[in-house]
Amino acid sequence: MKKPTDEDFAAFKQALQGVRQIKQDKISPEPTRIKKKSQQRDKQQRAVLNNHQFFFSDEYHPLLPTEGPMRWQSEQCDPYELKKLRRGDYDPEIMLDLHGLSQLQAKQEIAALIQECKQQHYHVASIMHGHGQQVLKTKVPQWLAQHPEVLAFHQAPKIYGGSSALLVLINSPN
Repeated sequence: MKKPTDEDFAAFKQALQGVRQIKQDKISPEPTRIKKKSQQRDKQQRAVLNNHQFFFSDEYHPLLPTEGPMRWQSEQCDPYELKKLRRGDYDPEIMLDLHGLSQLQAKQEIAALIQECKQQHYHVASIMHGHGQQVLKTKVPQWLAQHPEVLAFHQAPKIYGGSSALLVLINSPN
């Protein structure tokens, strides 16, 4: 390849005579109607989560066992289903890990989990609350017992987290 000479630079400079720099107008190529639809969808999803979060009260304390493994079943649930949860007959179809979350964040995540289970037709979920300072370990069962879509829950078998997790039976449409 040949190096440019002074004559080449002079010819280039003469060719660019009268040319001015283009000013950037910074117009976004994204149409505004797409933004409105996504904002509307986000608003609907937040409303659904808030509706599910409505079921979780810190004031209500359901009757839960103080000794033995954590367990609960609703009146609609067959007692044999609770036994199946205890034995680990059901494998969780979805898992939620609450480690490091605040109570408010945990409520939101549990509400989102139940909503996802209903949408995806999942019947069994695993919620890992951990041991820690026992805050979520005591609150999560109280919240779950309040939700109308939760049929039962039981302390998970060791393979799914043992005493630091719950297996939850969700009433989802078939």
